[in-house]
Amino acid sequence: MTEPTTRAAASAARKITAAPSDAPGRNPWPALWALVIGFFMILVDTTIVSVANPAIKAALDPTTNNLDNVVWVTSAYLLAYAVPLLITGRLGDRFGPKNLYLTGLVVFTLASLGCGLSNSLGMLIAMRAVQGLGAALLTPQTMAIITRTFPPDKRGAAMGLWGATSGVAMLVGPLAGGLLVDGLGWEWIFFINLPVGVIGFVLAWILVPKLETHPHRFDVLGVVLSAVALFLIVFGLQEGEKFDWGVIWGPITVWSMIIAGVVVLALFLWQQAKTKSEALVPLTLFRDRNFSVANIGIATVGFTVTSMSLPLMFFIQLARGLTPTESALLLVPMAVAAGVLSPFAGKLLDRTDPRFLLVPGLVAAAAALVWYSSLMNADTPIWMFLFPSALMGIANAGMWGPLATTATRNLPMHQAGAGAGIYNTTRVIGSVLGSAAIATFMQSRLEANLPGSADSSSGFGTGQLPAMVVPGFSAAMAQSILLPAAVILVGAVAVLFLRRPKASSTSDWHAAQATPGAPAASGASDARDA
Repeated sequence: MTEPTTRAAASAARKITAAPSDAPGRNPWPALWALVIGFFMILVDTTIVSVANPAIKAALDPTTNNLDNVVWVTSAYLLAYAVPLLITGRLGDRFGPKNLYLTGLVVFTLASLGCGLSNSLGMLIAMRAVQGLGAALLTPQTMAIITRTFPPDKRGAAMGLWGATSGVAMLVGPLAGGLLVDGLGWEWIFFINLPVGVIGFVLAWILVPKLETHPHRFDVLGVVLSAVALFLIVFGLQEGEKFDWGVIWGPITVWSMIIAGVVVLALFLWQQAKTKSEALVPLTLFRDRNFSVANIGIATVGFTVTSMSLPLMFFIQLARGLTPTESALLLVPMAVAAGVLSPFAGKLLDRTDPRFLLVPGLVAAAAALVWYSSLMNADTPIWMFLFPSALMGIANAGMWGPLATTATRNLPMHQAGAGAGIYNTTRVIGSVLGSAAIATFMQSRLEANLPGSADSSSGFGTGQLPAMVVPGFSAAMAQSILLPAAVILVGAVAVLFLRRPKASSTSDWHAAQATPGAPAASGASDARDA
């Protein structure tokens, strides 16, 4: 190394280690607790909406039996969430994750107000898209800050708190949603975000440190190509059943949109590989086998968690006649098990092979969904649904934190935001595809079990369905929930190919931080060997 290069590296090292947020003696936990509030709000909002979907349909789309329309309340949010994630992670590296986090929190909170004030399904869908943009600004910053402030051998505990947050949200979201929908109306599931957003903003402003920024170029062409590809694929899948997989308008058909989306996606990947400037997706990160496999795993988890709630909630509320609050109570074992076990799973992950947690967790999730399917009929006692709920909670403890820790353990510090953006994009793409696929699959199962239901003059409202309809409707929902069960098994097979990360010390991690572009200490050799 030449003398000027040595001086430049030393100067850059002094600049990074001098940053207050990267100081070895600083306790990163208060900042993490502040960040968890925003992450918690996003998760709660998703689970609240799943419980409120039947009420939203009855209020804003009461005259049709087509479930595709109300599913767009979730799909629009997830689509707007997924498309910007690749660049918002990079924006966090460039302008500071704290600044992007606070901006996203403001956008999400104000959009929640717009959702609550919506007087039509179209307006609600539009506001949900703005919410998705706020979530896209916010989410990658939480993982990036964890990656940059916790050493690899302590990161499992931090991600355990992250996973426990999802468990608590699973409980608070459905319960709060049920109580609010039953007591005040579906609008209040969005109004409740306002005080949470304000508190989260104040705490993050005070407790989250400013991290060192890194200059980045922004791949505008890559952003456009990825957005077009995702829109074409998701819209085609979402609306396929509505148009009977035929013509949408003029020469445009459902399949032509999906095929065009796949072609544009391939063009995007080719452009990313060939670009000489800084790519939107640094493909070099995928040389680390664990990062690649964890992305496959989280895509299947996103698909499953998003898609399973729709047939389950429609069955419980419409086939069995439970209120939103009563439906939410059936999810209490899931939330408690995930919330209690996730921190222990995170600590265990710091000392063991991630496959020891991930394989049982993903298989348990599939087993819970098959169990749900077997119970989804008019004769099953309601209390029986508590058992697969508990099993799903155990599964969640073995999925969320372990996957996130495995994906981020080897990320270079200067690409923490980019890596977090890719990981979260993969997760949300899985969720988008899950939302679109389950809507199509549910509609096809309804047509198979209740022929002509889509053409009926009376729509699916709230309250229990007529007795003559319940068996067919229950069978359709039971068959639909097997789709996410099959997808999560793909994730279980994928994680078998993970490597066990090599042990590292906190001092190794701080040494890696002092060198811009250096890989995280625990996985440098793994990345080279992958």
